[in-house]
Amino acid sequence: MKIVVLDGQGVNPGDISWKQIEQFGTLTVYPRTDKNDVLAHVGDAEIVLTNKTVFDASTIDALTNTRYIGVLATGYNVVDTEAARRRGIVVTNIPAYSTDSVAQMVFAHILNVTNHVDHYARESRDGVWGRCPDFCYWNTPLVELAGKTIGIVGLGHIGMKVAKLAMAFGMDVFAVTSKGSASLPAGIQKTTMDGMFGACDIITLHCPLTPSTREMINSKSLSQMHHGAVLVNTGRGPLVNEEDVAAALESGQLGAYCADVMCSEPPSVDNPLFSQPNAYITPHVAWATKEARLRLMDIAENNIRSFLNGNPVNVVNV
Repeated sequence: MKIVVLDGQGVNPGDISWKQIEQFGTLTVYPRTDKNDVLAHVGDAEIVLTNKTVFDASTIDALTNTRYIGVLATGYNVVDTEAARRRGIVVTNIPAYSTDSVAQMVFAHILNVTNHVDHYARESRDGVWGRCPDFCYWNTPLVELAGKTIGIVGLGHIGMKVAKLAMAFGMDVFAVTSKGSASLPAGIQKTTMDGMFGACDIITLHCPLTPSTREMINSKSLSQMHHGAVLVNTGRGPLVNEEDVAAALESGQLGAYCADVMCSEPPSVDNPLFSQPNAYITPHVAWATKEARLRLMDIAENNIRSFLNGNPVNVVNV
């Protein structure tokens, strides 16, 4: 059995092992694969693992021996699943491996905005506190989360975890979700998009990217938010119109934009968000704790074993 990993660097830069995958055959790991090299790197491998390397319909139609494509992520939009189904190629993903890590990053961003930990740590290193005549000082607003309202768009695994953390902080939690109100845990109130925009101090996005959610955050929706509201995006970059978000930050309508994802990754250095001091951008690392990546590898191993045993799981192109 020949197995190829097309872009292993993103998942495993060397701090975890590929042995769980090697047990199934001869493994070749490419750190990354240019789009022009996909077919050459795949060769006659039966099993192919990808994270962000794209398999469009023309690429899938040109595969000669591939029976299985395993996406090493939850989102699987990099694979034309219908083209794979027509060719009889099973496509799987890795669900729910990074829930705790992503929810943790959501609150890392929120707490950075409310408590400015990095700002004060830098100023203390620069001697600002040491030159202060008082025992303490602050030069930014400091905000308590208890009693604030948070709106969560999407109550999947991550959205639900964020809701639980928010309740632990004493926040009032509103959610835009397809779930019925009666099925929601106590403390979570179902609302509409318009209702959320008008009610919430913080809005965090955890919905999939679909035609209906693409650029759901735009100049119109931003104008409906509380003046100075905080927007968090650890879902997908294109859920927002980045130019409109930058403009809202410039005007002060949006108090802060906290994102771990962008419309283009890596982003252009002249992206308008980078000129906004209240845009806090992390480089798509919310999922990447070692603990989450070890879970990812466990699920990838089980996906392959189940496929080889004739009972594939986590299939996304049934």
